[in-house]
Amino acid sequence: MSHAPQPVRVLVCDDQELVRTGYVTIFSAQPDIEVVGEAENGHAAVEAARRLRPDVVVMDIRMPLLDGIQATRQLAGPDAEAPPKVLVVTTFNVDAYVYDALRAGASGFLLKDAPPAELVNGIRTVARGESLLAPAVTRHLIGHFAEHLRPADTSRQAREDVVRALTVRELDVLRQIAEGLSNAEIAAALFIAPETVKTYVSRILAKLGLRDRVQAVVLAYRVGLVPAAD
Repeated sequence: MSHAPQPVRVLVCDDQELVRTGYVTIFSAQPDIEVVGEAENGHAAVEAARRLRPDVVVMDIRMPLLDGIQATRQLAGPDAEAPPKVLVVTTFNVDAYVYDALRAGASGFLLKDAPPAELVNGIRTVARGESLLAPAVTRHLIGHFAEHLRPADTSRQAREDVVRALTVRELDVLRQIAEGLSNAEIAAALFIAPETVKTYVSRILAKLGLRDRVQAVVLAYRVGLVPAAD
């Protein structure tokens, strides 16, 4: 007898009650998502996450007592035990925030003005173990740091090394990753199965010695596989 999959357990963290209520309403309407708690500041977020053990924490950045980046580091940083996935959702599309959130251990970053369907999909994406960056955020972040990430005297050789290491299809997938697409979106764009995309991503990371998709994004921009935004 088959059992229905367990819903994704979500903790909502935001200092604005109206925002939290909106998230809870949107997420609770999904049959595969269960909101297990709310938190109004970073300290409460850390305490609630450790007590409730959610699968995904939806985290605001600017919160009192402890900001979302510090809370993320405590919950999902390198020293965290059994870390939840953290999806940072904020009104602030600022390079330093994105960079710091990802370094702190966040699995994804979206803006609060994203459509409800995109927020819901973001939860599902990070719950599956995939990293998520909104395409606009990806371009803004990497575009801003492009001059620091792509040394002019080594980019051509680095690009050649990447091209030699990967197959044509793997290069296609890497470019799509750099655009901020999820596995499902890459599958639709390249007309292949999501499981095939997952296999390609694993191969790309292994061949290039990369830790995760975020490093793959940075590399793709650094060697010029994807043009940086203006």
